[in-house]
Amino acid sequence: MYVGVDIGGSSIKIGLLDEDGAMKDKKNFPTPKTKEEILDDIVQIISDYKTKYVIKAVGISVPGVVEEDGYLTTAGAIKCLYGINIKEEMAKRTGIFVHVENDANAASIAEKWGGAAQDVAHYLSLVVGTGIGGCLVVNNEIYRGAHARAGEFGWMLLDDNQDDLNLSTMNLQAATIIGLLRIYNLKSGEKIDDARVIYDRAEDGEYLAQTVLAKFHRKLAQGILNVAVVFDPAMVVIGGGISANKTFLKELQMAYKQLQNEHSALVDMDFPEIVPAKFENEAGIIGAVYSLKITLNKEEK
Repeated sequence: MYVGVDIGGSSIKIGLLDEDGAMKDKKNFPTPKTKEEILDDIVQIISDYKTKYVIKAVGISVPGVVEEDGYLTTAGAIKCLYGINIKEEMAKRTGIFVHVENDANAASIAEKWGGAAQDVAHYLSLVVGTGIGGCLVVNNEIYRGAHARAGEFGWMLLDDNQDDLNLSTMNLQAATIIGLLRIYNLKSGEKIDDARVIYDRAEDGEYLAQTVLAKFHRKLAQGILNVAVVFDPAMVVIGGGISANKTFLKELQMAYKQLQNEHSALVDMDFPEIVPAKFENEAGIIGAVYSLKITLNKEEK
């Protein structure tokens, strides 16, 4: 058995997985405020599992810049984990082999383990949520880059706002929370916190919702197209809660195709299909364990 740990800014999810990736047990609790509380709570659950099962190793998914040795240069909104080597800390406390992966990478590589990208060697994965993260998978492996920062698609510039360059980023134009919802609320004067409300209003004929969504889909498609022409993936997998919305996926695919048709150099080329991720809330757990298994297989060789 393996234990997968998905550390998020608001909650921590822990799962018990078998060799084939089947989830045998799952636990969820709010993310504590201090490093010691976070690690102690995780270790307690792992210890409980150890009394019932033989635990081979632990895979951890965590936000931020994760170095190969498990050092967290950053950890997203979890400030108390900045600057620690969580792999070493957890290995000492559990006595088990530990592997650590960036959360977007984990969610992305999970799709190779029975998900949307099974048997696909080269693909692009985006997680569209508060911001936009993701990864490039090349020859069945995550491409990390020289500084473990590959896949930070949200930092890409989609245009050039000289008053505030941050507003030109993919995060602030094409993410669900700081992109779509922020822009709609700014224009409407409301405080909508669920993107489904905007889609419902668009379907009911509201002009503002329709125009904001049209630009949102085009900007997201633009970012995807930019990466696709550089990387040439076989598939684009979209994750995040919004990926379950069929209208979102349909409109994104249409915007993506429209951009290709407008681009004279690309109009006759075959471009990768955009597909929704299979794994949603469990992606971090599954991906942490799959990444762990890949690492163990390499070390055994």
